[in-house]
Amino acid sequence: MSFALARFIFHPGWVFSQAASTTRNYGFLLLTPRKRKFTATAIPVAHKSNEGLLVVVGGGAAGVFGAIRAKTLAPNLKVVVVEKGKPLSKVKISGGGRCNVTNGHCADNLILAEHYPRGHKELRGSFFNMHGPADTMSWFSDQGVELKIEDDGRVFPVSNSSSSIIDCLMSEATKLGVSLQTGKVVTTASAAGGGKFILKIEKRTLSYVEHVDADYLLIASGSSPQGYSLAAQLGHSTVDPVPSLFTFKIEDPLLAELSGVGPMLVTHWGLSGPVILKLSAWGARDLFSLGYKGRLIVDLTPDWHIEDVKSILSKHKNRFVKQKVLNSCPSEFGLVKRFWKYILDREGLSGDMLWASISNNSLISVASVLKNCTFTVTGKGQFKDEFVTAGGVPLSEVRSLSLLLSLSLSLTHTHTHIVNITAFLASMKISLNTMESKIHSRLYFAGEVLNVDGVTGGYNFQNAWSGGYIAGTSIGKSALGAYLQEGVQ
Repeated sequence: MSFALARFIFHPGWVFSQAASTTRNYGFLLLTPRKRKFTATAIPVAHKSNEGLLVVVGGGAAGVFGAIRAKTLAPNLKVVVVEKGKPLSKVKISGGGRCNVTNGHCADNLILAEHYPRGHKELRGSFFNMHGPADTMSWFSDQGVELKIEDDGRVFPVSNSSSSIIDCLMSEATKLGVSLQTGKVVTTASAAGGGKFILKIEKRTLSYVEHVDADYLLIASGSSPQGYSLAAQLGHSTVDPVPSLFTFKIEDPLLAELSGVGPMLVTHWGLSGPVILKLSAWGARDLFSLGYKGRLIVDLTPDWHIEDVKSILSKHKNRFVKQKVLNSCPSEFGLVKRFWKYILDREGLSGDMLWASISNNSLISVASVLKNCTFTVTGKGQFKDEFVTAGGVPLSEVRSLSLLLSLSLSLTHTHTHIVNITAFLASMKISLNTMESKIHSRLYFAGEVLNVDGVTGGYNFQNAWSGGYIAGTSIGKSALGAYLQEGVQ
């Protein structure tokens, strides 16, 4: 069954053209509208005049990687990571506990960017050129973590344990002197004079409050509402997050007898696997707005046109007239016996029938199901190991209708085109060259707190490594420059 070749498209009244794979094959989802061990120490509030303070909100992949990079470039910089829970918790559970570090099959950064339903346009620029999958793999390899690229491109540690990644990051952070403080939450943030940020930090379980003046602030809090709140306090808007990367609940009692491993998995609740997860990512916002209900149409024979399928069935019938239908499925389709039985059962055809007894109308009906196998989606399941959201702080904003109109006019007027490219760039609220806010200098964002999310396969972690690296580089260079400048004075 060539599920890997099938392409899935949302169709809530229009064609949602992003596909789950890059082939020419098709499938559709028709959506039906709803009826309406770490020791915490106090953050160094006071520090030497020639030492800056970076506070990182969030101890996930982006935050820890950013902290390491900044401290590497600027050893004089005090770096504190504030995490309300366990650090690198998503790293620990990702990939079934193996940690899907990145994807090793996207050497072309333009192709790599197309794996991000939110962010694919913006990420076509310098983002991955500054730090891409190859850089990520080189970094971990340089730290002594052996990696392997599996057939589907996913990159894992050779140990098949996420502990290899976690231990590497924590060891490097400790060696550099990064302070990790857990059980705390940055609850408020405001910009103060002199380019500093006044932060209020509270412990989760005690009535304990710290007020900190930070020189640099990196928000890398993942999908936690904490990060969105801080962003709003500092003048950034947010796109309300909705689930992405989830499975489909399917109403079909015949599916209960099927299970298997492949790009599309049949489970006791419905359908899962990489193909379904990619589809859910591309249609996350549409599915949310429509209550996760609709019809999923899968092309089970994507290499064949409908007329070819009919012809194959007809020729097979004439060749195997005395064989039972169940025991003789056309090899061209590549269907396993259990799924072939499923198709027959859906059409009310007994597997004990001889091919000679199958009518031409039945052949046409079977061909139709093979090309358009329809499932009723009744809701979404969960994909806990890779939980990702669509939403967060947008990279750019187009705030006015006039700007939208002028952008469209740029297609026909060269002068207007130049003017409006400037206008569009001005709408960027975060510089992808530095990950720095264009509203407040020395404010940075990285990882899933941004309205950027990828399909399954290591792409979300790559976004975290890249964003953390770029932000850490910018912060480190700035802090080192300030230190050297003060030394000269």
